[in-house]
Amino acid sequence: MDWKSAINGFKAFLKIERSLSPHSVEAYLSDVHQLAGFLEETDSGTNPLNVTQAHIQSFIERLNELGLSARTQSRFLSGLRAFYRYLFIEEAITQDPMELIDGPKLDRKLPEVLSYDEIQEMIQCIDLSHPQGTRNKAIIETLYACGLRVSELTGLRISHLYRDIGFVKVLGKNDKERLVPIGSQALKHIGYYLDGERRGMLNVQPGSQDILFLNRRGNGLSRVMVFHIVKELANLAGIKKKVSPHTFRHSFATHLVEGGADLRAVQEMLGHASITTTEIYTHMDTDYLRETILSFHPRNKSA
Repeated sequence: MDWKSAINGFKAFLKIERSLSPHSVEAYLSDVHQLAGFLEETDSGTNPLNVTQAHIQSFIERLNELGLSARTQSRFLSGLRAFYRYLFIEEAITQDPMELIDGPKLDRKLPEVLSYDEIQEMIQCIDLSHPQGTRNKAIIETLYACGLRVSELTGLRISHLYRDIGFVKVLGKNDKERLVPIGSQALKHIGYYLDGERRGMLNVQPGSQDILFLNRRGNGLSRVMVFHIVKELANLAGIKKKVSPHTFRHSFATHLVEGGADLRAVQEMLGHASITTTEIYTHMDTDYLRETILSFHPRNKSA
Protein backbone atom coordinates (compact mmCIF):
# COMPACT_ATOMS: atom_id res chain seq x y z
CA MET A 1 0.00 0.00 0.00
CA ASP A 2 1.44 3.37 -1.00
CA TRP A 3 0.89 6.69 0.75
CA LYS A 4 -1.76 7.89 -1.73
CA SER A 5 -4.04 4.87 -1.32
CA ALA A 6 -3.55 4.80 2.47
CA ILE A 7 -4.40 8.49 2.79
CA ASN A 8 -7.46 8.13 0.53
CA GLY A 9 -8.71 5.26 2.67
CA PHE A 10 -8.06 7.27 5.83
CA LYS A 11 -10.00 10.19 4.37
CA ALA A 12 -13.02 7.99 3.68
CA PHE A 13 -12.76 6.55 7.20
CA LEU A 14 -12.76 10.00 8.80
CA LYS A 15 -15.72 11.20 6.75
CA ILE A 16 -17.89 8.09 6.88
CA GLU A 17 -16.95 6.25 10.07
CA ARG A 18 -15.95 9.21 12.24
CA SER A 19 -18.35 11.74 10.66
CA LEU A 20 -15.79 14.52 11.09
CA SER A 21 -16.22 17.99 9.64
CA PRO A 22 -14.39 18.82 6.39
CA HIS A 23 -12.05 21.11 8.37
CA SER A 24 -11.12 18.32 10.82
CA VAL A 25 -10.61 15.82 7.98
CA GLU A 26 -8.24 18.20 6.19
CA ALA A 27 -6.30 18.80 9.41
CA TYR A 28 -5.77 15.07 9.93
CA LEU A 29 -4.78 14.52 6.31
CA SER A 30 -2.32 17.42 6.45
CA ASP A 31 -0.55 15.78 9.40
CA VAL A 32 -0.15 12.52 7.48
CA HIS A 33 1.05 14.34 4.36
CA GLN A 34 3.71 16.05 6.49
CA LEU A 35 5.00 12.68 7.69
CA ALA A 36 4.88 11.21 4.17
CA GLY A 37 6.82 14.16 2.77
CA PHE A 38 9.45 13.89 5.50
CA LEU A 39 9.95 10.16 4.94
CA GLU A 40 10.11 10.52 1.15
CA GLU A 41 12.90 13.02 1.74
CA THR A 42 14.85 11.03 4.34
CA ASP A 43 14.02 7.37 3.55
CA SER A 44 12.48 6.97 0.10
CA GLY A 45 11.84 3.25 0.55
CA THR A 46 9.39 3.82 3.37
CA ASN A 47 5.67 3.26 2.87
CA PRO A 48 2.89 3.72 5.44
CA LEU A 49 2.95 0.03 6.38
CA ASN A 50 6.65 -0.24 7.26
CA VAL A 51 6.97 2.98 9.27
CA THR A 52 8.63 2.26 12.62
CA GLN A 53 8.86 4.01 15.95
CA ALA A 54 12.33 5.20 14.93
CA HIS A 55 10.87 6.92 11.86
CA ILE A 56 8.34 8.72 14.05
CA GLN A 57 11.05 9.78 16.48
CA SER A 58 13.06 11.23 13.59
CA PHE A 59 9.97 13.14 12.44
CA ILE A 60 9.52 14.56 15.95
CA GLU A 61 13.17 15.65 15.94
CA ARG A 62 12.52 17.50 12.67
CA LEU A 63 9.53 19.26 14.22
CA ASN A 64 11.77 20.33 17.10
CA GLU A 65 14.40 21.62 14.67
CA LEU A 66 11.73 23.72 12.97
CA GLY A 67 10.99 25.35 16.32
CA LEU A 68 7.36 24.22 16.45
CA SER A 69 5.65 24.62 19.80
CA ALA A 70 4.80 21.66 22.00
CA ARG A 71 1.11 22.25 21.29
CA THR A 72 1.65 22.17 17.51
CA GLN A 73 3.74 19.02 17.79
CA SER A 74 1.05 17.43 19.91
CA ARG A 75 -1.50 18.21 17.20
CA PHE A 76 0.68 16.53 14.58
CA LEU A 77 1.02 13.42 16.71
CA SER A 78 -2.73 13.32 17.31
CA GLY A 79 -3.30 13.13 13.55
CA LEU A 80 -0.71 10.39 13.15
CA ARG A 81 -2.20 8.37 15.99
CA ALA A 82 -5.58 8.49 14.27
CA PHE A 83 -3.99 7.42 10.97
CA TYR A 84 -2.24 4.41 12.44
CA ARG A 85 -5.27 3.41 14.49
CA TYR A 86 -7.16 3.35 11.20
CA LEU A 87 -4.51 1.12 9.57
CA PHE A 88 -4.54 -1.16 12.60
CA ILE A 89 -8.35 -1.43 12.58
CA GLU A 90 -8.21 -2.25 8.86
CA GLU A 91 -5.59 -4.93 9.67
CA ALA A 92 -3.17 -3.33 7.26
CA ILE A 93 -0.57 -3.34 10.06
CA THR A 94 -0.05 -5.59 13.07
CA GLN A 95 2.10 -3.18 15.06
CA ASP A 96 1.20 0.48 15.66
CA PRO A 97 4.39 2.61 15.45
CA MET A 98 2.67 5.33 17.49
CA GLU A 99 1.92 3.04 20.42
CA LEU A 100 5.00 3.90 22.49
CA ILE A 101 5.41 7.49 21.30
CA ASP A 102 5.06 10.04 24.08
CA GLY A 103 3.73 13.44 23.20
CA PRO A 104 5.51 16.64 24.24
CA LYS A 105 4.83 17.97 27.71
CA LEU A 106 2.18 20.66 27.55
CA ASP A 107 2.03 23.40 30.12
CA ARG A 108 -1.41 23.22 31.66
CA LYS A 109 -2.96 26.66 31.77
CA LEU A 110 -4.82 27.04 35.03
CA PRO A 111 -8.35 28.36 34.59
CA GLU A 112 -9.24 31.77 35.91
CA VAL A 113 -10.84 31.71 39.35
CA LEU A 114 -12.79 34.55 40.92
CA SER A 115 -12.32 35.34 44.58
CA TYR A 116 -15.39 35.39 46.79
CA ASP A 117 -15.12 39.19 47.01
CA GLU A 118 -15.01 39.49 43.20
CA ILE A 119 -18.16 37.41 42.90
CA GLN A 120 -19.80 39.60 45.52
CA GLU A 121 -18.81 42.70 43.55
CA MET A 122 -20.35 41.28 40.37
CA ILE A 123 -23.57 40.45 42.20
CA GLN A 124 -23.72 43.95 43.68
CA CYS A 125 -23.49 45.41 40.16
CA ILE A 126 -26.80 43.82 39.15
CA ASP A 127 -29.47 46.48 38.72
CA LEU A 128 -32.55 44.99 40.38
CA SER A 129 -34.69 47.82 39.03
CA HIS A 130 -33.99 46.53 35.52
CA PRO A 131 -36.71 44.23 34.13
CA GLN A 132 -34.27 41.27 34.00
CA GLY A 133 -32.33 42.17 37.14
CA THR A 134 -33.96 39.57 39.39
CA ARG A 135 -33.41 36.90 36.74
CA ASN A 136 -29.76 37.84 36.28
CA LYS A 137 -29.08 37.71 40.00
CA ALA A 138 -30.69 34.26 40.18
CA ILE A 139 -28.50 33.16 37.25
CA ILE A 140 -25.23 34.28 38.87
CA GLU A 141 -26.19 32.80 42.22
CA THR A 142 -27.10 29.50 40.57
CA LEU A 143 -23.89 29.32 38.51
CA TYR A 144 -21.82 29.81 41.64
CA ALA A 145 -23.96 27.71 43.97
CA CYS A 146 -23.97 24.61 41.77
CA GLY A 147 -20.89 24.80 39.53
CA LEU A 148 -23.00 24.29 36.42
CA ARG A 149 -21.88 24.30 32.82
CA VAL A 150 -23.63 27.05 30.84
CA SER A 151 -25.60 24.46 28.84
CA GLU A 152 -26.77 22.91 32.11
CA LEU A 153 -27.92 26.30 33.38
CA THR A 154 -29.89 27.14 30.24
CA GLY A 155 -31.49 23.70 30.36
CA LEU A 156 -32.67 23.93 33.98
CA ARG A 157 -36.37 23.18 34.43
CA ILE A 158 -38.72 24.43 37.10
CA SER A 159 -39.94 20.88 37.65
CA HIS A 160 -36.37 19.81 38.45
CA LEU A 161 -36.07 22.22 41.38
CA TYR A 162 -36.53 20.35 44.65
CA ARG A 163 -36.62 23.37 46.90
CA ASP A 164 -37.91 21.47 49.92
CA ILE A 165 -34.76 19.32 50.08
CA GLY A 166 -32.31 21.80 48.50
CA PHE A 167 -31.44 19.93 45.30
CA VAL A 168 -31.73 20.54 41.59
CA LYS A 169 -31.71 17.88 38.88
CA VAL A 170 -29.23 18.73 36.13
CA LEU A 171 -28.95 17.30 32.64
CA GLY A 172 -25.24 17.11 31.92
CA LYS A 173 -23.02 15.84 29.13
CA ASN A 174 -24.29 12.87 27.13
CA ASP A 175 -27.73 13.47 28.66
CA LYS A 176 -26.60 12.12 32.04
CA GLU A 177 -28.68 13.33 34.96
CA ARG A 178 -27.30 14.21 38.35
CA LEU A 179 -28.63 15.77 41.53
CA VAL A 180 -26.72 18.80 42.77
CA PRO A 181 -27.22 20.49 46.15
CA ILE A 182 -28.25 24.11 45.76
CA GLY A 183 -27.64 26.59 48.57
CA SER A 184 -30.11 28.81 50.33
CA GLN A 185 -28.91 32.04 48.68
CA ALA A 186 -29.46 30.69 45.17
CA LEU A 187 -32.82 29.19 46.10
CA LYS A 188 -33.90 32.49 47.65
CA HIS A 189 -33.14 34.47 44.50
CA ILE A 190 -34.66 31.83 42.23
CA GLY A 191 -37.78 32.15 44.37
CA TYR A 192 -37.81 35.94 43.94
CA TYR A 193 -37.50 35.46 40.18
CA LEU A 194 -40.21 32.78 39.96
CA ASP A 195 -42.65 34.71 42.15
CA GLY A 196 -42.01 38.00 40.40
CA GLU A 197 -40.71 38.47 36.88
CA ARG A 198 -41.17 34.85 35.76
CA ARG A 199 -44.75 34.59 37.00
CA GLY A 200 -45.66 37.89 35.35
CA MET A 201 -44.49 36.82 31.88
CA LEU A 202 -47.47 36.58 29.53
CA ASN A 203 -45.54 35.64 26.37
CA VAL A 204 -43.98 32.30 27.41
CA GLN A 205 -43.55 30.35 24.18
CA PRO A 206 -44.82 26.79 23.63
CA GLY A 207 -42.20 24.32 24.83
CA SER A 208 -40.64 26.84 27.21
CA GLN A 209 -43.21 26.70 30.00
CA ASP A 210 -40.98 24.55 32.20
CA ILE A 211 -37.66 26.26 31.35
CA LEU A 212 -36.43 28.17 34.39
CA PHE A 213 -34.57 31.10 32.84
CA LEU A 214 -36.28 32.83 29.91
CA ASN A 215 -35.46 35.80 27.71
CA ARG A 216 -37.79 38.74 27.13
CA ARG A 217 -39.45 36.95 24.22
CA GLY A 218 -40.47 34.01 26.40
CA ASN A 219 -37.92 31.52 25.08
CA GLY A 220 -35.11 29.78 26.92
CA LEU A 221 -31.90 31.75 27.26
CA SER A 222 -29.11 31.06 24.77
CA ARG A 223 -25.56 30.27 25.86
CA VAL A 224 -24.44 33.50 24.15
CA MET A 225 -26.86 35.54 26.28
CA VAL A 226 -25.51 34.04 29.51
CA PHE A 227 -21.95 34.85 28.36
CA HIS A 228 -23.07 38.42 27.68
CA ILE A 229 -24.67 38.79 31.13
CA VAL A 230 -21.54 37.51 32.88
CA LYS A 231 -19.10 39.60 30.84
CA GLU A 232 -21.12 42.76 31.33
CA LEU A 233 -21.20 42.27 35.11
CA ALA A 234 -17.46 41.57 35.19
CA ASN A 235 -16.83 44.81 33.30
CA LEU A 236 -19.12 46.79 35.61
CA ALA A 237 -17.27 45.35 38.62
CA GLY A 238 -13.93 46.37 37.10
CA ILE A 239 -12.63 42.80 37.02
CA LYS A 240 -9.73 42.48 34.57
CA LYS A 241 -9.69 38.68 34.47
CA LYS A 242 -11.11 36.79 31.51
CA VAL A 243 -14.51 35.91 32.98
CA SER A 244 -17.08 33.56 31.48
CA PRO A 245 -19.89 31.40 32.90
CA HIS A 246 -17.34 28.58 33.18
CA THR A 247 -15.29 30.76 35.53
CA PHE A 248 -18.03 30.33 38.11
CA ARG A 249 -17.76 26.55 37.75
CA HIS A 250 -14.02 26.70 38.42
CA SER A 251 -14.57 29.10 41.31
CA PHE A 252 -17.24 26.85 42.82
CA ALA A 253 -14.89 23.86 42.82
CA THR A 254 -11.84 25.81 43.97
CA HIS A 255 -13.61 27.46 46.89
CA LEU A 256 -15.08 24.17 48.08
CA VAL A 257 -11.73 22.39 47.97
CA GLU A 258 -9.93 25.31 49.62
CA GLY A 259 -12.58 25.21 52.34
CA GLY A 260 -11.84 21.55 53.03
CA ALA A 261 -14.55 19.79 51.02
CA ASP A 262 -13.98 16.18 50.02
CA LEU A 263 -12.68 15.92 46.46
CA ARG A 264 -15.01 13.06 45.62
CA ALA A 265 -18.02 15.13 46.67
CA VAL A 266 -16.89 18.00 44.46
CA GLN A 267 -16.32 15.59 41.57
CA GLU A 268 -19.83 14.24 41.95
CA MET A 269 -21.36 17.71 42.03
CA LEU A 270 -19.44 18.82 38.93
CA GLY A 271 -20.76 15.82 37.05
CA HIS A 272 -17.38 14.28 36.31
CA ALA A 273 -18.92 11.12 37.77
CA SER A 274 -22.66 11.27 37.23
CA ILE A 275 -25.26 11.12 39.94
CA THR A 276 -28.70 10.01 38.72
CA THR A 277 -31.98 10.21 40.55
CA THR A 278 -32.31 6.45 40.79
CA GLU A 279 -28.69 5.70 41.69
CA ILE A 280 -27.94 8.57 44.05
CA TYR A 281 -27.57 6.38 47.13
CA THR A 282 -25.03 4.15 45.36
CA HIS A 283 -22.78 7.15 44.75
CA MET A 284 -23.05 9.25 47.87
CA ASP A 285 -25.48 10.03 50.65
CA THR A 286 -27.61 13.08 49.86
CA ASP A 287 -27.27 14.39 53.41
CA TYR A 288 -23.49 14.37 53.01
CA LEU A 289 -23.70 16.29 49.72
CA ARG A 290 -26.01 18.84 51.33
CA GLU A 291 -23.75 19.23 54.35
CA THR A 292 -20.74 19.75 52.05
CA ILE A 293 -22.49 22.69 50.40
CA LEU A 294 -23.79 24.17 53.66
CA SER A 295 -20.48 23.79 55.46
CA PHE A 296 -17.99 24.92 52.83
CA HIS A 297 -19.72 27.13 50.26
CA PRO A 298 -19.05 30.82 51.01
CA ARG A 299 -22.53 31.98 50.00
CA ASN A 300 -24.11 29.82 52.68
CA LYS A 301 -21.90 30.95 55.53
CA SER A 302 -23.64 34.31 55.63
CA ALA A 303 -27.13 32.95 55.00
